[in-house]
Amino acid sequence: MKLVLLSGGSGKRLWPLSNDSRSKQFLKILEGDNGKNISMFQRVWKQLNNVNLADSTVIATSKSQVDMIQGQLENQVGLIIEPSRRDTFPAIALAATYLYSVKHSKTDDVVAVLPVDPFVHDSFFERVKDLEAVINESNSDLALIGVQPTYPSSKYGYIVPSKKESESEFLKVNGFYEKPTEETASNLIGQGALWNCGLFAFKLSYILDILKEKGFPTSYDELLVQYDKLPKISFDYEVVEKTKDIVVLPYDGYWKDLGTWNTLTEEMAISQIGKGVISNDSENTHLINELDIPVTILGATNLVVAASPDGILVSDKDASPRIKELVGDFDNRPMYEERRWGWYRVLDYTKYEEGNEVLTKRIGIHAGSNLSYQCHNKRREVWTIMKGEGVLAFNGDLSVVRAGDVIQINAGDHHALKAYTEIELIEVQSGSELIEEDINRVFMTWTEIEEFCYSFVN
Repeated sequence: MKLVLLSGGSGKRLWPLSNDSRSKQFLKILEGDNGKNISMFQRVWKQLNNVNLADSTVIATSKSQVDMIQGQLENQVGLIIEPSRRDTFPAIALAATYLYSVKHSKTDDVVAVLPVDPFVHDSFFERVKDLEAVINESNSDLALIGVQPTYPSSKYGYIVPSKKESESEFLKVNGFYEKPTEETASNLIGQGALWNCGLFAFKLSYILDILKEKGFPTSYDELLVQYDKLPKISFDYEVVEKTKDIVVLPYDGYWKDLGTWNTLTEEMAISQIGKGVISNDSENTHLINELDIPVTILGATNLVVAASPDGILVSDKDASPRIKELVGDFDNRPMYEERRWGWYRVLDYTKYEEGNEVLTKRIGIHAGSNLSYQCHNKRREVWTIMKGEGVLAFNGDLSVVRAGDVIQINAGDHHALKAYTEIELIEVQSGSELIEEDINRVFMTWTEIEEFCYSFVN
């Protein structure tokens, strides 16, 4: 059995900690081992290892999340990188061709697809394993997992199964109901309806045949070229709603979607992360603060306060799901990002009337990691090393740098930095256009950079 995790979205419902570069699944606010906080993503990956599914798992994601995934999982997983964001049907179709033409999976192999961030116990993933037998026994086109509801929720979709007709655990699916009123949800639960947790399973041939019918190739490399021609539509609309032979496997265990501040704070082990104080007379109140300034909360009830370089949220927990409606039009550059080599935080950005821009960042590079060997055409940079020691590659030369050193980088200069110990530096960019596209990466690994510099000198 193969498993595909879908990692996408910008997670605006968890603003200001989540942004276009750091989706909700990467926020390190859940309790991990040894008192260290972990993300939803890291928690799921640990669970997959616990049930021996990690080795057969790949992740479908966008280019903007690659560094984050590699940094949090330390390059432990195969990635299927979408050339552009086009919803879940194109992402799953591309994953199917990857398994078939790159990993050489058989057409009758069962593939399960699920979001990367469910909050569940290990038993949920043991249930996922059962889908292989369900697909083979039922001869259905699709198999789903439906969670036994614990209350009539209007936040979830519902799977409406038929009455049980055999001794098999799975049930035929009669239909779906998306986010009903609580009254309707209560009636659906009385009819045996299950929460839809967004998990699909199918034989690989089923998706490959759909691609063939639409005139698309089943080769991964060829589909990459035609990816923008795939319909920009969800898997639910393009496949599930058009499939008649679907079964569902009930799961009577813990499952939760941590997509809003009120549901996420319910699973936090502590009420405060970061600098600040919550008074003793504050009830059911959480503080998550990524800033270096303290936040004080006095006499507040049922409140979530979240502060990051991207903004500050103060919200009643029950009202917090509405945040997406209010910040949907925010189009500011992300002020904090995690990368494969470390992280950066934007300290200041100014655009002057004459057109010149100045951007100041605080950058952290993990020990043993490196920035790529790169150059810029439209900007200059000044690096001031604040902490740590490393080696600088600069126009073919290698030199040791330490705290207190200042490096001037002009447009066209090739440069990279590797951290021997953890490095922090202040980077000041100035130029006519400070955009991510003005990065010409020559080498990514330090081995390549060293070999080039040695050959350059010799």
